[in-house]
Amino acid sequence: MPRFALLPAILAAALTTTACLADDPTVALEKLGAKVLRAQGAPVELSADVDTWGAAEYKLLGACTTLKKVNLNGKTLTDETLPLLTGLKEVEEFSTNQSTLSDDGYRHFAALVKLRGLSLWHPSWSLETFTGSGLAHLKSLPNLRRLTFAGSTTGDAAYAAVGELAQLEEFHTWHTMPTPGAIRHLTKLPNLKVIRMGQRLPRWGGEPLQPTLDGAAVAVLAGIPSLERLELFEAVFTAADLQPLAKLPNLKQLKIHQTAIAPDDVEQLRKLLPSVKVDHQPLPAAEIETLLVKKLKLTVPDELKK
Repeated sequence: MPRFALLPAILAAALTTTACLADDPTVALEKLGAKVLRAQGAPVELSADVDTWGAAEYKLLGACTTLKKVNLNGKTLTDETLPLLTGLKEVEEFSTNQSTLSDDGYRHFAALVKLRGLSLWHPSWSLETFTGSGLAHLKSLPNLRRLTFAGSTTGDAAYAAVGELAQLEEFHTWHTMPTPGAIRHLTKLPNLKVIRMGQRLPRWGGEPLQPTLDGAAVAVLAGIPSLERLELFEAVFTAADLQPLAKLPNLKQLKIHQTAIAPDDVEQLRKLLPSVKVDHQPLPAAEIETLLVKKLKLTVPDELKK
């Protein structure tokens, strides 16, 4: 075929692409610094720093109806701006850092009907209108399978709310401020297969909170028979602390890191769990002191600091 015979098709494709870009609201958001990934010309992923965004920018984002993954970093995701994203019917993964939603504001996530994974990093830090109870609104998302809730000044109310999300299969959490008993709410989740859990935050300027990840917590986790994968970090363990995990009939993988535990105890654990892949990453003595003792205010036996 002569080359000139291909020109109409090439021009038509170019004009179609130009028209699509002209109608694509992510183009305007890219000019504001957003990063967009496209597949076959359609936007499917967007990541943006949103500290300077207002209603106009959120309306543009809400018009990006082909997006499947959204990552927002900044404090402007609020009770007023989240409702502007009701057009994101195809979004399956949503991640937000430093959002300032109240408990009531979480009901607006119901519009993201296909949402499978939600990551909440540093949500509503020290915001009085957020206790964590608002996470219960996520019950309205039938496809939600994975929730990350990390870096929060909330405590027991958040765990109680997560305990109502029966559809969850994965829960990742660390650096929050619950009491040790809050972990028991997770035993209500019938489909929970994966837990990734780190230590609570200390309470700065006062007496540190009791550890929420210790032998007692492991005994509670051992009461979730559906568990298949478990990751534990920022803790102080002995083999006896971890022995209850032998009760888990479906456990296949156990990962332990950023944790003070004797090498001999790790070997005992491997013998105790012969059918489980045990991945242990030793924590250097210097990091035990800086992370576990100074930052998280944990008590570490002297023999584990060497």
